[in-house]
Amino acid sequence: MTDTTASPANSTALERDARVVNAREHRIAPGEIAIGVIVGRTSEFFDFFVYAIASVLVFPRVVFPYVDAVTGTLYSFAVFALAFVARPFGTLLFMELDRRYGRGVKLTLALFLLGGSTMAISLLPGYSQIGALSAVLLGLARFAQGMALGGAWDGLPSLLSLNAPKDKRGWYAMIPQLGAPLGLLVALALFTYLLGVLSPADFLSWGWRYPFFVVLAINVVALFARLRLVATPEFAQLFESRELQPSPAFATLFVEWRTIVLGAFAPLASFAMFHLVTVFPLSWVTLSASEDPARFLMIEAVGAVVGVLAILASGLIADRVGRRAVLGVSAVLIGAYSGFAPQLLGAGGWGEAVYMIGGFALLGLAFGQSSGLVNDRFPSQHRYTGAAIVANSAWLIGAGFAPLVALFLATEFGLWAVGAYLLSGAACTLAALGLNKDWGRGAA
Repeated sequence: MTDTTASPANSTALERDARVVNAREHRIAPGEIAIGVIVGRTSEFFDFFVYAIASVLVFPRVVFPYVDAVTGTLYSFAVFALAFVARPFGTLLFMELDRRYGRGVKLTLALFLLGGSTMAISLLPGYSQIGALSAVLLGLARFAQGMALGGAWDGLPSLLSLNAPKDKRGWYAMIPQLGAPLGLLVALALFTYLLGVLSPADFLSWGWRYPFFVVLAINVVALFARLRLVATPEFAQLFESRELQPSPAFATLFVEWRTIVLGAFAPLASFAMFHLVTVFPLSWVTLSASEDPARFLMIEAVGAVVGVLAILASGLIADRVGRRAVLGVSAVLIGAYSGFAPQLLGAGGWGEAVYMIGGFALLGLAFGQSSGLVNDRFPSQHRYTGAAIVANSAWLIGAGFAPLVALFLATEFGLWAVGAYLLSGAACTLAALGLNKDWGRGAA
């Protein structure tokens, strides 16, 4: 009979029930892990993009109507960045909960914090109702979202990579990344529908709140999908063997700092591109061209589909030539793209389409292999915590302030400056990859 008693990796009643469901199975297939990872990441990115789209279409008018549209959007992007600042603090707090009470407790609390803070945003009073307090409440809710995202790190991508066949590591590495374009597609569909059926007044009054309500339901589904995997004997075994056990964050940072720095800078090309084809273009087109946002959201949806296909292609290519080669070549292509593509946003509808579709194709190739590039460099006792620190650092450095910086540069100096910003990300990736053999292996 399979033991279903509690353990540090299996502590809540919900986890014990899930483990009973899996008691007849002595091995969980990588395909099942992949589904759980995709569901979890899609829910996180859906939440992420609902807020990102609202940062352009809603908050400048609802929360910051007392300044001009550009300044209001810059304020909105500054609040947007708070989540990335908060993620490391969330990781520290929730890893302590993980060590004391188990991963199921940690994951449940993190996802409910994420859903609760998102619901708080959906009920947010505007500036016309409570004045500047509206911005304060929005900032607090956004910070709580970041704390929750930092705490929602569950090690499932690591579990997936550890269970992946050796000749398909590139394919399995890209699976968690599919959550980004899939979450974006769901968010785009919701906002496009609402913009199409509601008047502008109704959308700004109550319609924009609906996608935030949807987030809570999706998070509940994601919670059960992830807990089912966390409760499996395989996950508990990896926990007990320290493959997926949290270690003290500061001790990990002190010992593994070189690998962490390498891992944080290696994906910067893809992380900078991430926001420069998802969030920034919508703000630029809305502010500079005064176009119908629903039309541009449809262009972005086509680009997201291209991004899904490109991520899938990155897995196939990486298994033939190696993940490092895919990242290096894609960084070079992103550098070339940065020299001319941002100016296309000022060239009308065809230019916008070329910018978005080409950008998503390059993003998919790079982003598809940017996750966990250095995770195998960490010794087992530091792998779980080291991977979390790398992920938080890369998002903060490469993506957290990207929409704010890009919009500021574009309004102050022109679209060419956005290209220079993107080029700097590509240069950081190439530099990190150049140090990979001599520096990364030495740190492992």
